[in-house]
Amino acid sequence: MTKLSLQTREKLKGISTATLTTCLFKRGLRNQFLQEVHRINPQTGSMVGEAYTLRNIPAREDLDQLSVYQDRSHPQRKAVEECPPGAVLVIDSRRDAQAASAGGILVSRLMQRGVAGVVTDGGFRDSPEIAGLAIPAYHSRPSAPTSLTRHHAVDINLPIGCGGVAVFPGDVMVGDAEGVVVIPAHLADEVAAEAAEMTVFEDFVTEEVSKGRSILGLYPPTDPQTPKDFAAWRKLKGR
Repeated sequence: MTKLSLQTREKLKGISTATLTTCLFKRGLRNQFLQEVHRINPQTGSMVGEAYTLRNIPAREDLDQLSVYQDRSHPQRKAVEECPPGAVLVIDSRRDAQAASAGGILVSRLMQRGVAGVVTDGGFRDSPEIAGLAIPAYHSRPSAPTSLTRHHAVDINLPIGCGGVAVFPGDVMVGDAEGVVVIPAHLADEVAAEAAEMTVFEDFVTEEVSKGRSILGLYPPTDPQTPKDFAAWRKLKGR
């Protein structure tokens, strides 16, 4: 499944979701940032990987009992065991955090399998334990009740909605301390290249502003002197 090049993956790890949303906006994509989805464990750093999706519908009492987990083909369990290393498990929980989308054991299993991250627009249980794991994890808020009280897992690796954003299998998920952005798979390489250049320029601007320089003519660079100053700065910094 994984088609994201190592070069693009590494570029995206150093780019903020803010910069990426601007690059996507320039291409007409206005709704790519997941709403009300927050990182649990800030020490893990950035998250980059292709989306592997799990979709839930509302639970139904006659179907969603603890016994369903005895079935090895249960979609939630199957997703945890089949999400490819380097991918991100993205869970559509209908923005319902009244019950957990998963818990510490399942997230630990994803981590051990080399999955790049896990995202839900619902909640995770065992969130204090997840906060100590070395895998980026994003949710709406902690939620202790079992998923079966609210969620019925129905299918894997089909288009879903998560945090109000359409997510297709293979889309590139990028997460940082601010949140998670979805990059359509076919745009990943060009967005990463442009955003990497934007990041270098914004680092220059930040340094200039910290010295007291006005943003007028600097950001955006409408002053003819700004590109010259940027080129000199870039040569000096080796960037």
